[in-house]
Amino acid sequence: MNLPPLHRAAALGLLAALGLGGVAGCSPADSAPRTAEVRKSAPDVSPAPSGTASATSTSTSTSTDIGWVQLMTPMNQQAVKLLTLAAERAAEPRVRAFAVRLRTGHEAELNRLRPLLTRMGLPLTDVHAGHDMPGMVTEQDMEAAHAAEGPALDRLVLARIRDHLRQSAQVSRSEITAGGRADARELARALVAAREGFLAELERLPGAVRALG
Repeated sequence: MNLPPLHRAAALGLLAALGLGGVAGCSPADSAPRTAEVRKSAPDVSPAPSGTASATSTSTSTSTDIGWVQLMTPMNQQAVKLLTLAAERAAEPRVRAFAVRLRTGHEAELNRLRPLLTRMGLPLTDVHAGHDMPGMVTEQDMEAAHAAEGPALDRLVLARIRDHLRQSAQVSRSEITAGGRADARELARALVAAREGFLAELERLPGAVRALG
């Protein structure tokens, strides 16, 4: 990684808090977040005039905020790759339509996550590149999806996207309860609501019972 160690440590802090840090390549033992330093290094945001659109962005970023936004951005980016493939090649029309709607929603979230990274003074670089994070669509998943056809592709997509939706909702709930930035918490609440709706829809799709068990 070419990023300062604190940026990666902060991004992993949220997973460590949830007991999810011990995944391949991302062990909390060698990259535990130094919370006090992270808080000190996070940029202060100047208060906006009352009533302006940016008035909710006045909180100082905490390690939870940093970890959440640096995780959710690549999670959405990777999910969009798989959803794009599913929208083009899924065997079941309802799965294709679902993939299109979910991709649109994820792209809209990215249009809010990236500016949030910028407001927090964080790089747009994926601090988790090369690591298998819980709920992340991996390059291995993408290779398997490209090789799959018909119902096998549909089952793979449903299983991986279900994991992604569940994990991103869980991490976002932690941001809602522990985050320090009002704008980040607001986005996390919107994300959780969207995930819950899409999860309910996904489990009703053709092939879901076989794919999800």
